[in-house]
Amino acid sequence: MRDPNQMNYTASYMEQHDNVPPALHELETEVMEEIWRRGETTVRTVMDGLNARADKPRAYTTYMTIMSRLDGKGLLERRREGRTDLYRPVYTRDEYAERRASAEVEALVDQFGDVALSHFAREMARLDPDRRRALQRLARERR
Repeated sequence: MRDPNQMNYTASYMEQHDNVPPALHELETEVMEEIWRRGETTVRTVMDGLNARADKPRAYTTYMTIMSRLDGKGLLERRREGRTDLYRPVYTRDEYAERRASAEVEALVDQFGDVALSHFAREMARLDPDRRRALQRLARERR
């Protein structure tokens, strides 16, 4: 349970950015990928899964801190079951990617205008025609 006097960074960030989740740092990305793969999970399960593939294992407290911060950023939702905290992703991997990509493209266009748009147009022109048509259909569906 959060302290009602504590600043709610999730609410202030999301209000300013139209529900755009924040970008992930490297370790946050690793943790989110593991959680997206597993669904609702514990810190220990995430730690065990990631440390099994890591060159240098990380401490339980490292994962606990990262997951707590991801909860604070509005990317994970935490619930308590007995003495164990369970975390689940707020967004699916695809929802997260869609929201972040939209925000990044909007920021590029806002900052660079037609220059950014011309780069996007050039990249689209380089694509295989079938892929280009598929992306155009996808863009129409998401309007």
